[in-house]
Amino acid sequence: MNQCLIFPSDIQIDGNAHLTGRRHQHLLDILRTQTGDKISVGLLNHQMGSGLIVSQDAERTCLQLELEQSPPAATDLTVVLALPRPNMLKRSLQNMAALGIKEIYLIHSRRVEKSFWSSPLLKKEAIENELVLGLEQAKDTVLPNVYLRQQFKPFVEDELADLAKGRRALVAHPSDNSQSVSCCQAPSLVAIGPEGGFIDYEVDLMQQAGLKSYSLGPRILRVETAVPVLISKIWQL
Repeated sequence: MNQCLIFPSDIQIDGNAHLTGRRHQHLLDILRTQTGDKISVGLLNHQMGSGLIVSQDAERTCLQLELEQSPPAATDLTVVLALPRPNMLKRSLQNMAALGIKEIYLIHSRRVEKSFWSSPLLKKEAIENELVLGLEQAKDTVLPNVYLRQQFKPFVEDELADLAKGRRALVAHPSDNSQSVSCCQAPSLVAIGPEGGFIDYEVDLMQQAGLKSYSLGPRILRVETAVPVLISKIWQL
C-alpha cells in the first residue's frame, strides 16, 4: 500500500479520518506506524496529500488530513475485457486501476464460462475492493467505472461503435492482417478476449463496429498478463 485511500465515510465531524479494518492493520503491522508519523493519503475521487497520525491504538488509527495534490492524469484508454475467471479478474482489475484505466467493460463471449457471471466478485462492493487495491498501489484516488455486459451481440451492435468513435480502436486477435500499432497517448479502446481468444464471428462483429485487429504475436498469455502488456504496447505510460 503506497497510499492509504480514505473514504468520505471515514471522516468524522472534527475533519479527522478514523481507520479500522484492513487499512488500520496494514499501518499497524506492516508499516509499523506510530503517533506523530505522516503517511501518504488520498481521498476517494478527490485530492491527495498526507495524513498525520494523531492517535493510534489496537482498534483504530486517527489521521489529520492535509489534501492539496491532484491525482495523476487518467489513461485515456477504454478496456473491453471478456470476463475472466474470478482469480484472474481480481488481478486484472487491480492492474487496470493501477495503470490509470477509468473505463472498463466486462463482457461475455463464446469462450467465457457462463458460471463466471454468478461470481460474488461481480458485486459492486467486491469490484470496488479490487480497484481500491490498485489505486493504493499507484497512488491514485479516482475510482474506475466498471460496466457489466452479459450479452455479447447487443453490446457490440448497440454500444461498441459509439465507444470506438474518435478513438484508435483495436481488438486483440492474432491474424494475418493484424495492424501494426505504435505506442502513443492517443485516445484508444482495446478489446481483449479470454485466453482462447475471441471466435472469428465475434472478431468480425467488432471489426464491423470499427475495431482493427491487433496481435501480440504467437504466444498465448494469461489474461492478467495480457492486459498490462497490451496497455503498455499501445499506450505510452
